[in-house]
Amino acid sequence: MVKGMARNTTGVGPRTPQVVVLFGAAGDLSRRKLLPGLFHLVASGFIPACRIIGVSLDALDADGFRALASAAVAEHGMRKFTDEEWSSFSSGLDYVPLGAGPAALRAAVERAEQSLGAGCRRLHYLSVPPSAALSAVKMLADADLVAGSRIIMEKPFGTDLASAVALNRALHEVFAEEQIFRIDHFLGKEAAQNILAFRFANGLFEPIWNRNFIDHVQIDVPETLGLGKRSGFYEQTGAYRDMVVTHLFQILGFVAMEAPTHLAPKPISEEKNKVFRSMLPIQPSNVVRGQYTGYRTEEGVSAESDTETFIALRCDIDNWRWAGVPFYLRTGKRLAEGQRIISIAFREPPKSMFPADSGVGAHGPDHLTFDLADSSKMSLSFYGKRPGPGMKLDKLSLQFAMNDTGLSGEVLEAYERLILDAMRGDHTLFTTAEGIERLWEISVPLIESPPPVRTYAPGTWGPNAIHQLIAPHAWRLPFERAWREQNPGG
Repeated sequence: MVKGMARNTTGVGPRTPQVVVLFGAAGDLSRRKLLPGLFHLVASGFIPACRIIGVSLDALDADGFRALASAAVAEHGMRKFTDEEWSSFSSGLDYVPLGAGPAALRAAVERAEQSLGAGCRRLHYLSVPPSAALSAVKMLADADLVAGSRIIMEKPFGTDLASAVALNRALHEVFAEEQIFRIDHFLGKEAAQNILAFRFANGLFEPIWNRNFIDHVQIDVPETLGLGKRSGFYEQTGAYRDMVVTHLFQILGFVAMEAPTHLAPKPISEEKNKVFRSMLPIQPSNVVRGQYTGYRTEEGVSAESDTETFIALRCDIDNWRWAGVPFYLRTGKRLAEGQRIISIAFREPPKSMFPADSGVGAHGPDHLTFDLADSSKMSLSFYGKRPGPGMKLDKLSLQFAMNDTGLSGEVLEAYERLILDAMRGDHTLFTTAEGIERLWEISVPLIESPPPVRTYAPGTWGPNAIHQLIAPHAWRLPFERAWREQNPGG
């Protein structure tokens, strides 16, 4: 058992041993997230038994893969472990070079299954570029490893409607839809899942979660980082395809969905898809595209690139709950702060009885804010009277952080949670073929007629046009109220 980890794993992980075929095993995502995550899940007892078969272009053998995995866990793992725990985990690692072909992969899986005994399940994780995904699927088919297995796919799920439809069609020729898990690590975060609990378990908030009480919603994911070695990939993708379709729209689905008939994967997926079906097509006039100064000089980028590194847009949901409530989404690279925020702005009172100099209205509407960062925080802002004579009001806030519960050590990293869900066959936090195709369908007007990119300086909040986009409202970031820092002394 890894030190500091909760011991109650009942009902969280799969009940059967697992054979994981990890394509892209030597890649960056595998080293940073997947191998450390799988080690933690196995060592903590979330998976009863596990064998991992790495597959990649690198000419490694099993010992070489164990050395790579050891370095990855040592560098990127979040918890301490013992030599005994590592020895137990590493004995279940094997490796097949991609060039060895389907027969070698089949033989490795059979060895792993024989060592685990009857009743084990297969999980294939495709941590590979989109251009390599279908060739990996073909290799699995040629190796006869499809029946009874599950497969995790990484984004992007197409780059437009036609490519998404073609990708889903090709996948469905090999795997049934119920076998496919399209991963979005944003939905694996504790704070994202807490949206469901917050909305549907509390009589205080669910009755006001509609157009009668909510003025607008912001989903804001600015990033301070640049592109690094991803410039070539990003040049073919851009912020909208890379972040909005695959991440921000999925979060929007959780925020806007109706209550499911019960807390199960199929009803939740259906309610999210209802939101996507109700979304109006994205109009180019409601979009601001930006590109940070210096992007065109980076390696792999055209000197005349029209690729956006920033995007802000307005979305509208044409149903009874949300008619007339704009949803504003923003994300980009090289911005002023790195945040992952959902902000619900409530309607202001229709008339104020307070004097003009009281401070009412000076700080905007009341907000309920979810921080989707790993620290997982929520804040509710409101006006309150300043102590002393007279009637002066200040913006105050009630704040909650996961650390306040004393249970922050039990939080699983997003990829860990999603891997466990896929092993259990739980689609709650994964998107569907229908949902993905609908999101690309509403994107057609924007993709066919994108507005011109506007330059912005690194370290800012993007092009100035974002303020006209959201007017008469204002962007929530930077915050009007700072998050309260955790007091180490309690």
